[in-house]
Amino acid sequence: MSFEAAVHAKAVRLDSLALNMTAASGSGHPTTALSLGHIVTCLLYEGMRWVPENPGLNTSDRLVLSEGHAVPIVYAAFADLGVMIGKPGEERPCTVEDLDHFRESNSPLDGHPNPMEGVAFFDAATGSLGQGLSVAAGLGLAAREDGIDQRIYCVIGDGESREGQIWEAVDFIMDHDLTNVLPIINCNGLGQAAAVSPQQSPERIAAKLEAAGVTVITIDGHNPAQIRKAFDTFAAGPATPMAVVARTVKGWGVPSMQGGGWHGKPAKGEMLTKALQELASTGSTLSVSIGGDSLTIHPPTTTSRREAEITTPMTMKEAADRWDMRTLLQAGTLSTRKAYGLALRALGHTDSRVWALDADTQNSTFAEWFAKDADLSSRFAECRIAEQNMMSAGAGLAAAGKVPFCSTFGKFLTRAYDQIEMAMNSGANLKCVGSHSGISLAADGPSQMSLPDIAWFRSLGSTEGHSGGPGCWTLQPSDAYSAFRLTQLMAEHDGLCYMRVHRPEVEFLYNEDTKFEFGGMETLVQGRDLLVVSSGFMVHECNKALDGLDELGIDVSLVDCYSLPLNEEKLLDLANENGGNVLVVEDNYGGGLFSAVSEACAQSGDGFRVEPLLVTRIPKSARSEQSILEQCGVEYTDIINRAAAMLGVSVRNENGNRESVGTA
Repeated sequence: MSFEAAVHAKAVRLDSLALNMTAASGSGHPTTALSLGHIVTCLLYEGMRWVPENPGLNTSDRLVLSEGHAVPIVYAAFADLGVMIGKPGEERPCTVEDLDHFRESNSPLDGHPNPMEGVAFFDAATGSLGQGLSVAAGLGLAAREDGIDQRIYCVIGDGESREGQIWEAVDFIMDHDLTNVLPIINCNGLGQAAAVSPQQSPERIAAKLEAAGVTVITIDGHNPAQIRKAFDTFAAGPATPMAVVARTVKGWGVPSMQGGGWHGKPAKGEMLTKALQELASTGSTLSVSIGGDSLTIHPPTTTSRREAEITTPMTMKEAADRWDMRTLLQAGTLSTRKAYGLALRALGHTDSRVWALDADTQNSTFAEWFAKDADLSSRFAECRIAEQNMMSAGAGLAAAGKVPFCSTFGKFLTRAYDQIEMAMNSGANLKCVGSHSGISLAADGPSQMSLPDIAWFRSLGSTEGHSGGPGCWTLQPSDAYSAFRLTQLMAEHDGLCYMRVHRPEVEFLYNEDTKFEFGGMETLVQGRDLLVVSSGFMVHECNKALDGLDELGIDVSLVDCYSLPLNEEKLLDLANENGGNVLVVEDNYGGGLFSAVSEACAQSGDGFRVEPLLVTRIPKSARSEQSILEQCGVEYTDIINRAAAMLGVSVRNENGNRESVGTA
């Protein structure tokens, strides 16, 4: 049988399995799957170098299915080839019977690609459209750094290509000259609700790619010879990044399921019978044996990646001494963002898995100390102003065994929440760092302030992650020593973390001997009347309030609750030691630390009084840290007043005006 006939025959086989499995599940996207039958056949049965018996082999060529709803066509190939599926220790060959359980709760064959449910072939959870090409770019970066000949294929829908992140990824691929990544645009002309916009026509997509500097090959996505030629061109090693624009038919081979109205709609009953008959008829017309080639799966040419080199982490003093930054420590004050930059650089020298990514803010996050280190610069990726691409590229690096730290202003991370959540779903070992957190940057105003971030990241910590423990640890260091050590803890932990660092220079609260841990908190002052709980920059403002509270006769316990989820048992013990009175002080909107403390107290069933002092207005610019704190009602005098009010202690003069009590 010729190559062309073999591909047609196999595509028809896979297409029929896709029709049957979606019918069995009662849901899915068979027509999109049919549009990719020939491309997937040419990839999995000849073009890619991989091992079906070991689909997660990290030197194999990789396929990122950004168009995740098309996954039935890949599962069909799994069943046809006996690809190993199942969670670690439970692997077995995929069978046609497995397809009958597609989308069932106990099946590894999820509705969209999901590596953590038992499909090691995939590197990331996809299906939230627009993210796959960024993941592929991260995989491509890692392959180049490890010196392996690995090709990364990424299938993208034409309607999906409207997503801005696709073009962030294209720019990134060009910036970093990733000739080992191949975007394949599946142009079947139909979206979910209607035909795609003319802006997503094959001609317009090709023109956009070419305008970006990409070499484009446009093909008939159902012509085996054209597909093979395009993939061979990529395999030969293009001089510049390239892409394939494939014209396809949604519902190929089944005329009765073509056109609008069939997206996400499986054929059932008589319609399924008709569809299978039409497909068989199409196949009999095309699959004519004329002798010659057959389909052959090739193994990867590289047997191993570069081994990780991990040595003993440096202390902050050792790092400062090594890079002649002793004056930073001698000053007695240091911002947490600078401590993060120093820790990141130190980690780069003691853990070869560590990468740094930044979004045009490296001189503010101090990731530049990593980027400008000649020994580390090859593991730094400048992502420019494209935070969504940065996070998904980080997920791709994590899938290749790296430990990526992705940093930008905390405010700008909010536009990448979806990408971060999908990374968590993928089990990605991703580290997010948000600088300029809260309101303390003052003069730049609310467009630069991260205010809802704690609530969102904390919500991810309420679920169990794939590696055990919370889905995400949220960290808020209050001084340089805590920021340095918490950065190291993130690198040591397998799973998603978010650390919030701030711009102002602050005094040291801790030293090299202080122990930090996930879920930890540090009691800075022990009292008996009121427990003040805070974190990050606001710990210092709470410190300022201590003298004033003491003048009022209020004996305060101050706790730096630097990690969420928090240690609820320890918190409740401290609350009980302070008469059940708790004041939580934050520099962000609600849903963060106050909510965590309140929930712990409520669930205990004991009687507690818990009050918040947090940002309850939309801030505006201010010229100093103290001005913005006063504007938002979270300055140290506000802490004194709220604490006094909770305990029935007056701090008003005879005119009813607020007095500033204590000294700053």
